[in-house]
Amino acid sequence: MRFCADHMLGSLARWLRFLGFDTAYPEVLSDKELINLAESEKRVILTRDKELAKKRNIEALYIESTDLEEQLIQVIVGFNLKITDAFSRCSICNSILVPVKKALVKGKVPEKVYAWQNEYWECQKCQKYYWQGTHFQGIKAKLEELKGKTSAT
Repeated sequence: MRFCADHMLGSLARWLRFLGFDTAYPEVLSDKELINLAESEKRVILTRDKELAKKRNIEALYIESTDLEEQLIQVIVGFNLKITDAFSRCSICNSILVPVKKALVKGKVPEKVYAWQNEYWECQKCQKYYWQGTHFQGIKAKLEELKGKTSAT
């Protein structure tokens, strides 16, 4: 399932990416532009705009809560999503992450990180590097919590 989150749902878009879901998060667009983007890329619109969600001939989900966890649960349960590709997408630009050899990140990640981490992933589009540090552990814990609340496996 591919999503397009409107400008009010940046945190939701980033977390859906953490969970491995292809989630576009464009700059502020008019409703018409957002609909055209979603249609051309075959995406479901996620929005806090009730009027947009009610428009005919589009696939959209009105996100009821302003609470991020409730938003995630609504999307996961609403679409019966299975979380199988967590940590596979760049949280910044949505591209697929690819493994890179440790030697290639020397001087590109903090020295302390380089000293204690052996596995790295790179976004081929924005060149951001990822590793399993403390931020990863926090996201992983939240993922396990969400799985428990949604039966997402």
